Amino acid sequence: VQLQASGGGLVTPGGSLRLSCVVSGFSSNLYSVGWFRQVPGKEREGVSCINSDDRSFVISDSVKGRFSISKEDYVNTVYLQMNNLKPEDAGVYFCARSPPWRPCPMQASSYQYWGQGTLVTVSS
Repeated sequence: VQLQASGGGLVTPGGSLRLSCVVSGFSSNLYSVGWFRQVPGKEREGVSCINSDDRSFVISDSVKGRFSISKEDYVNTVYLQMNNLKPEDAGVYFCARSPPWRPCPMQASSYQYWGQGTLVTVSS
């Protein structure tokens, strides 16, 4: 099982990024996939997760209305579209796999496999 996150970078406040999580060793239509972020000294925070079968999702209140999660099962990729980025959105973003619980969990402890993370910097 592998998850490969990419798409991070430096963006000015108000800008956008799209993160991608390519998964292998399992099908994204059988397991939930979540996005988390972490900054030094803080716990990993759940940003959004998408359920395995029907694309329904959970999203954190802190990013609601600005971020969206989607996936393309035929290429085993889960996306996190991030719009109107704020400095407080900066951090290392990770994607991870959980069992196909419903709704998908937003707690990091529920996730079994993790990607390596991609750095998002929001600064003018």
